[in-house]
Amino acid sequence: MSADLSDLYQNVILDHNRRPRNRGRIPTANRSAHGDNPSCGDQCDVFLRLDGDRIAEISFDGSGCAISQASASLMTTQLKGKTTAEAENLYKEFHEIVTTGKEPEEISDLGAFAGVHAFPARIKCATLSWHAALNALRGDGAPATTESHKD
Repeated sequence: MSADLSDLYQNVILDHNRRPRNRGRIPTANRSAHGDNPSCGDQCDVFLRLDGDRIAEISFDGSGCAISQASASLMTTQLKGKTTAEAENLYKEFHEIVTTGKEPEEISDLGAFAGVHAFPARIKCATLSWHAALNALRGDGAPATTESHKD
């Protein structure tokens, strides 16, 4: 990865952490789920308004490290307007990025998290909100916990 691209990706994470997008509860949410990362204390609630099988609105709230908060913010921008199947596929792409460091073929904000693979403990931080969102999409009310997911 070039130094310029690395700087860009670092700025994406910092920007989403400092100025999170879609933070707060959606009053019209018809699905929600909670995520918990007991190993570092990250907490994330994801709120969705589904219109059929499509995510019409999505937001999050919670607390945690910069990686978890930036990931949750970025996730909301990426999943809005997607179907459940598209969201699951996007999670698979994101998971591959954070676990292998493989960057997406096209420059994408998701690629900002490629460096996370070098810090295995942070993979759970980066994927927490995604697990909560997938639980919400499936209508699974059980809390998503990083202890029950292999990341």
